[in-house]
Amino acid sequence: MKISEKAKEILRQGSIKLRVSRSGIYQQITFTTKSVSTGNINFIELHTDRTIELSELAKIAEESGLPVEAPNGRAFPKGKGATDFQTDTP
Repeated sequence: MKISEKAKEILRQGSIKLRVSRSGIYQQITFTTKSVSTGNINFIELHTDRTIELSELAKIAEESGLPVEAPNGRAFPKGKGATDFQTDTP
């Protein structure tokens, strides 16, 4: 898994608190790291249980360098997919 230094720091901490726009209001939301299995691929991502607009999820994915999931969708950094964040453990 080849990721940025910022992403490595987030993974070491296990979570990150980010300023996110929700319905035009900025809020501090905590994103936790989570292991996800889809098909035969296991990868790590940031996760929140709050609904966030997809455009904002894409922005967070770009800034963090990690995939981001909310109840309404998932976003990956530009040009990357699940296999770019694949882990060895099932």
